[in-house]
Amino acid sequence: QVQLVESGGGSVQAGGSLRLSCAISEYTYSTRCMGWFRQAPGKGREGVASIGSDGITRYWYSIKDRFTISQDNAKNTLYLQMNSLKPEDTGMYYCAAHPWVDWCDLGTGRYKYWGQGTQVTVSS
Repeated sequence: QVQLVESGGGSVQAGGSLRLSCAISEYTYSTRCMGWFRQAPGKGREGVASIGSDGITRYWYSIKDRFTISQDNAKNTLYLQMNSLKPEDTGMYYCAAHPWVDWCDLGTGRYKYWGQGTQVTVSS
């Protein structure tokens, strides 16, 4: 059973930066696709970025060029570097995983494993 634990959230002012981390219990077949998702109060969960074991990354259009997803296999850790943060980036951020690298997109449906989330608050 894959376990995911997020950290690195916090409160920042607009224009600031944060780096989220997701500790992965083990890299297995089940973690060939990793993603970051967020959920703002009163809204549905939306995909932010994904990365497959083939190295292909995908980003939601509103955060492209501001956020960068990466992973360090040696440390079993997934990262999300967030720069130029805006108030609309506020929300709970989750990391997630599933096995199907050929469908490593930003839809929530295929992701089987989820972390508990870390809160990001951006003030204007």
